[in-house]
Parts: sequence; C-alpha cells; structure tokens
Amino acid sequence: MGPDRSLELELEQSKFVPLVGQSLPVRPTLAREGEFLCGWGAAFINICITFPVNKAIFRQQLHGISGARAVNQLQKDGLRYLYRGLLPPLLQKTSSLSMMFGGYYWSQDVLHEKFPSLSVYSNHTIAALTSGSLEAMFTPFERVQTLMQTAAYHNRFSNTLDAFKHLRSYGLREYYRGLSLILLRNGPSNVAFFLGREYLQTCGPIFTTGSEKMVKDFLCGACLGTVISTCFYPLNVIKTRMQCKLGGSFDSIWSTFKLLLHERDRNIRRLFKGIHLNYMRSFVSWGIINASFELLMRTFFSQTSGIS
Repeated sequence: MGPDRSLELELEQSKFVPLVGQSLPVRPTLAREGEFLCGWGAAFINICITFPVNKAIFRQQLHGISGARAVNQLQKDGLRYLYRGLLPPLLQKTSSLSMMFGGYYWSQDVLHEKFPSLSVYSNHTIAALTSGSLEAMFTPFERVQTLMQTAAYHNRFSNTLDAFKHLRSYGLREYYRGLSLILLRNGPSNVAFFLGREYLQTCGPIFTTGSEKMVKDFLCGACLGTVISTCFYPLNVIKTRMQCKLGGSFDSIWSTFKLLLHERDRNIRRLFKGIHLNYMRSFVSWGIINASFELLMRTFFSQTSGIS
C-alpha cells in the first residue's frame, strides 16, 4: 500500500472519531433526528434484555435485602409478575435515552451557534447538563415504574395505565415525586458519560466498521456505565425510597436520606445493598446501549454519533 493510500485511509478514519477537545461539525439546520431515533432504539434493545435484573436490584434498593433474597421474591411472584411494570421503563428509557443522546448533540449545535466563543469542553459540558435536565420531563414514567415494581401495590393497580389514572387523583405534583433527586443525578452523570465516552473513543486503535468496532463500543459504554452507576448508586436508593410513597407529604432528599439510615440501623453500608447486581447490570446494560446506538447510527444514518 503506497503512502498516498495510507494517508487517505487515515483521513477517512479521522472523520469518525474526533480528537479530544476538537469540535464536531455543526449541522446548519440543527437537525439531529438520527441521534434521537438511535437513542430510542438502543434503549428499547437494552430494556427488553435487562428488565428482570433491574427488578431484582429494585427490590434490594427498596428493602435492603440480599441478592439471593430478591431473586427468591421474584420467583415466588412467578412469571406473571416478572415483567410487571415493563411498560413504564420501556416508555421512560426509550424517551429518556432519545433525549439524552439527541438532546446532547442538538444542544452542542445550539450552543455553538448562539455562543461560538465557548470552548469545546464548556460546550460539551453544558450540553450534557442540558440533556440531563431535559430527561427529567419523563419523571412520571420512572415514578409509575417504581409503584408497579413495589410488591405492596401489586393488588392496587391492574396495569400501567391504571397506575397513571390513579395518580391523577393526587394532582400533577404526584407524578413528579423525586424530581429534585433526578435532576441532581442526571446532569452530572451525563457529563461524566459523554466526556468520558469522547475520550475513550480516541484511545487505542480506531475501528470504523466490523465486530472490532462493536466490541470497542460495548466496552467503552460498559466501563463508563459501571463506574458512573456505582458512584451514583446511593442517589438511586434515595430516589426509590422517595417514589415508592403514594400520597402524603413530599419529603426532601435530606429527610429521606435520614429516614433510610434510621430504617437500616444507621449502617451506611446497607445503603449499598444491591450494588453488586447493579454494577453487573450496568456493565451489560450500558455496553448494549452504547454499542447499539453506534451500530444503529452506522446502519441507518451512515455515520457515527455527532458527525454530520
């Protein structure tokens, strides 16, 4: 292979993965339909595969029990209830990840157009915070998912639609119970994911197609998801405790945290019940999400994320 051909291939590869700190091309129409659609598709694939594991982790978060006991509870519930509550996370995650990916790249474009003097790192950080905040509009799905997965409400709601209707009698605010915690979680975790993802994409050999590219995308998402979800795990425990309540006062994050400590004999380690299943779930889940997103973008839009 001559030097001209090698240079040509190198330039072709550079279109797919920008250097760290290098700005991405901006679409003049500010249209990011590909990222929105592929974020939705990646979430759909992931939820259908990992839902039973998520449900076991939820039981551990809520009751502070071991993994074996959580699995035993699900076995006693039977197949009838194993996928109970699937629709809310399916709706929530597909909408949320569509907004997470699409909103991130769309926000980059808007910020670049309105504030061209912003550095690339500032642009990407603000875009990640923005997409995380926009995701919070889907809190009602996460709220209903929590109620549907709580054993105490198995006989209270016949299905997801019934749960949504039941919440209506408590007022609009009830749909957004736990919103403050979700906002606190989403923004920083999105910053860590996207900036980490952009860095990891530049590490090691650059693959543009094939199984090697999929493996790298999977490992990139898996490692980031494991670290981030582990760091933010206590916040999710608090969020679960806030959202499992139906009616009554709206407790703050701090008061819920103190309540959890009291319920668990002031043993901070018990707030991490379920973390082992969580990081295993996150490794698989975010690996699937990242690899699926990139595969869908290459398949249907002939480009990787963020490239015009």
